[in-house]
Amino acid sequence: MLTRKEIELREERELASYAMKSKDSRGRKYPEPEHEYRSVYQRDRDRIIHSTAFRRLEYKTQVFVNHEGDYYRTRLTHTMEVSQIARSIARVLNLNEDIAEAISLAHDLGHTPFGHSGEDALKKLMEGHGGFEHNLHGLRVVDILERKYPDFPGLNLSWELKESIIKHKSPYDSTSIATEYHANEQPLLEAQIVDKADSIAYDNHDLDDSLKAGIITDDDLQVVDLWRETQKRVKHKYTINDRDIVIAQTIKTIIDLEVTDLIENTMSRIRQEGIKTVLDVRQYPGLIVSFSPILSKQKRNLQEFLFKNVYQHYRVVRMADKAKRFLEELFIAFIKNPKQLPIEYQKWVEEAGLYQAVCDYIAGMTDRFAQDEYKKLFYPYERV
Repeated sequence: MLTRKEIELREERELASYAMKSKDSRGRKYPEPEHEYRSVYQRDRDRIIHSTAFRRLEYKTQVFVNHEGDYYRTRLTHTMEVSQIARSIARVLNLNEDIAEAISLAHDLGHTPFGHSGEDALKKLMEGHGGFEHNLHGLRVVDILERKYPDFPGLNLSWELKESIIKHKSPYDSTSIATEYHANEQPLLEAQIVDKADSIAYDNHDLDDSLKAGIITDDDLQVVDLWRETQKRVKHKYTINDRDIVIAQTIKTIIDLEVTDLIENTMSRIRQEGIKTVLDVRQYPGLIVSFSPILSKQKRNLQEFLFKNVYQHYRVVRMADKAKRFLEELFIAFIKNPKQLPIEYQKWVEEAGLYQAVCDYIAGMTDRFAQDEYKKLFYPYERV
């Protein structure tokens, strides 16, 4: 049988010297007996999967709101794609797949309904009341808001998992890092991998979803070097008459190209910089996991195209603006009359304060639930 002790010995024997080993964890805020058959990061992963916040990701927007169609990615399917990419990279680099998977599964737990437009709305509404940032809220979810255990609030995740949540970086993040998580230290290589896996996933599934929605076309994308050159290789390799398959293979090949480039460039940097230990990673004056300069430029070109042609498309902007109005009106209604909140959140007001309690309630909503709450509060003939 493979016990926890044997898992830890296997990690020590087989993983790279700069990988995060389970036995070296700084532990949990609330001490618990170790599990006989699971490592600390395997338990983190399992707690995240069984959390309420994780299940709610199924009905939270990525770009397209859930009711627009079953095909489009949600925060949950995005999270699964990030996890698959991160695990693949971690395996090749001989890093700890368990913590890479756990970080991937947790990285979007703090997201609001309606994607980044929901986050923008709560940022504005919480000005002067503690603010709102989805990484910080993700930490709040796993530390306080999840209630499943009799002996402590939250999920009592490992220090490394919570550090990785707070240090997650994307173009949307500007998190202030509490001193507890050492802002002057770089995140683990496993956490850096998740950041890049996130970027790879959302670039490519936003392409896929936008093409499916008819917001952009294959012809539009011919101005994007990475798309055009990759599609040429696909057409040279295969004889395909089905346009949908050509597009699917182009996206698949871009993902493979980005993952391969990231692995090779990162491994080269680890060797060049003499990275031998986790401490070397933490003290390095920058991030080690990175794309090559050529691919970085191609990715920026692709992201600029997506920003201009997808995220600024009138259909996406209309839905984003509508979502902000939904949340702003819900927020103001609950602030003006907290008796409209569910009983458990009326009690939470006493502990967390009015603005924070209302923010916690709304941030935890799915798109569908927020729309239903809006109808109950503002449609005169809707049952409450």
